[in-house]
Amino acid sequence: MDKLLAQFDKITLDEMSNIRLMNRIDTKFVTTMPVLLRLLEMARDDYWAQEIEGERNMRYETTYYDTTDYDMFYTHQHGHVNRQKIRFRTYVSSNLQFMEVKTKNNHGRTKKKRMRVEQMGLEGSERQDFLAKHLRYDISTLMPALQNRFDRITLVNKAKTERLTIDSNLHFTNLVSGIEQQMDPLVIVELKRDGLCYSPILEMLRLLRVFPHGFSKYCMGSALTNPALRVNRFKPKLIDIKKIANLTFSSPLNGVEN
Repeated sequence: MDKLLAQFDKITLDEMSNIRLMNRIDTKFVTTMPVLLRLLEMARDDYWAQEIEGERNMRYETTYYDTTDYDMFYTHQHGHVNRQKIRFRTYVSSNLQFMEVKTKNNHGRTKKKRMRVEQMGLEGSERQDFLAKHLRYDISTLMPALQNRFDRITLVNKAKTERLTIDSNLHFTNLVSGIEQQMDPLVIVELKRDGLCYSPILEMLRLLRVFPHGFSKYCMGSALTNPALRVNRFKPKLIDIKKIANLTFSSPLNGVEN
């Protein structure tokens, strides 16, 4: 992996400042590590690889909050198009942490609002003002629900019209049930672009027979690690994930079979 990434021209955080894509269309794909290695070989001439302090495959850690009755989880599972998530994300390589609110509207666009923080927690007037402005939920109903960690590669096409994130080594820890789930060898690829502009990576993925496949880290991680949740509508996706990556789930999910 490292040898392949070293063949990409690099792009820095400063150079990426004008392609933040905070109001974007996201398309996700689910594949495996062997396919990812082939994809990187195909993409190296058309994309830059983000580099921070000499690293191109960087560690991320995330803590998701939900309401005590898991309204965010169930809103997503039921397919409601206007939905929100709140999380704390730590960029381990750059030692940065943000509180983020993601809102997906009925036009398929995702808007992300965030503020830099030094530690997790909803306390403090500045944070509560931020949440009152951007989050539709009552802050008093929120609780930490799920943690995940993963390694991320970020590619940028040389036209600077899109960003591609590639997540591997996913690991979930449920903060309510205590159950953990390692997701090797699963790889989550997400294409983020402002509108339907031309994307070189879409043709490469098509040639590799990798097609769009929804994967919410929060929802899939919760479904895999909290047996108390109702997951009926997610079962087809969970079965697909097992087939793609030949995974063994550590939590007792009734009806999720190969």
